[in-house]
Amino acid sequence: MKQQTLATAADHSAGFERYRKPTRRDEFLATMNAIVPWSALCEVIQPHYPKGVGGRPPIGLERMLRIHFIQHWFNLADEACEEALYDSASLRRFVSIDLGREPVPDATTMLKFRRLLNEHKLGEQLFAKVGEVLQRSGFKLKTGTIVDATIIGAPSSTKNADNARDPEMHQTRKGRQWYFGMKLHIGVDSHSGLAHSAVVTPANVHDRHPLPALLHGAEQRVYGDSVYSSQKELIASKAPRARDFTNQRVRNRQGRVDEATRTKNRNKSRMRARVEHVFCVVKRLWGFAKVRYRGLAKNATRAFTALALANLYLSRGPLMAQVRP
Repeated sequence: MKQQTLATAADHSAGFERYRKPTRRDEFLATMNAIVPWSALCEVIQPHYPKGVGGRPPIGLERMLRIHFIQHWFNLADEACEEALYDSASLRRFVSIDLGREPVPDATTMLKFRRLLNEHKLGEQLFAKVGEVLQRSGFKLKTGTIVDATIIGAPSSTKNADNARDPEMHQTRKGRQWYFGMKLHIGVDSHSGLAHSAVVTPANVHDRHPLPALLHGAEQRVYGDSVYSSQKELIASKAPRARDFTNQRVRNRQGRVDEATRTKNRNKSRMRARVEHVFCVVKRLWGFAKVRYRGLAKNATRAFTALALANLYLSRGPLMAQVRP
C-alpha cells in the first residue's frame, strides 16, 4: 500500500471534516467504479495504446480511461476536465491521482487519448464489449427490439475560421421546426431496455434507412413510432420472423381519425417508451444533446461510448447486487 502524502490525507479528510457526508457525485462515482468492467475495456484499447519504448513512459491506460469516462459523465472538454480534476477531490480519488506525487494529466494528453479512440474506432468496440459483459451477467437479448432516432444538434453558424458549417452535418425538418446536426439511431431490447445496436448518420437521412442495421435478426416483434410504418420488407430483410409492431398512422387521406388504430398505438407506445430512457441518459444526464467535435466520425466515437456507459448505468441495480458481498 502506498504511503499517503499530505495531499492525499487532505483528500481523504474523514479525520479532519467530522461532518462531511457523501455527495451524490461521490455515490455515483463509487457505483460506476464498482460496475464498470475496467479490465475488459482496457483489453480492447491495450493493443493500440503506446508502449513508451525509448521515451517517457505513458500514463496508465486505466487511468486515462477513467478520465475519459469522467469527460462523458460530466460533459467536460479537455481543459475543463483538467481543471475539474485539480478542483475536485472526489474526481481525483476516482482516478487515483495524488497531487503530492504527480500532476493531473494535461488537456493535450486527454486530446491524444481521444484521437487514439477515434483513429481505431474503439468507441464501437467498447460498446460491443460492454454488451458482451452484460450478456455474461444475465442480460440476454430477448425477442423484441425497439427502434428510434434522435437529433444531436450542431452549430449552424458560419462565423468560424472556415466561414462554413460542418460539411458532414445536415439539416432536417421535424414538425414545423428545422434542425441542423446528426442523428443517432438505436435499437433497444424491449425486455431490458438496453441498447444493442446504433448507427450515426447526418440529420437528413430518413429514419427507415438504417433500420436493418438496428436489428439483431432473432426478433419476433419490432416496435417503433409511425415513421417506421409500412416497412415490413425492410424488417423482414434482417429479421424474417419479426412481426411489425410499429405505430401506424391514425389519419386517413380524408383527415378522419381511426380510433381503433389510435388505441393500438397507445398500447404499443407503453413498450416503445423504453427507448426514451436511453436517450434521456445520453442527452440529459451525459449532456450529449449537441455535438462537441466536427465530423461524424469523432461524434460517433463519443456516441458509442456514451451508449456503453448508459447501458451500465441503466443496469446498475442488478450489477451492484452481483458485486456486493
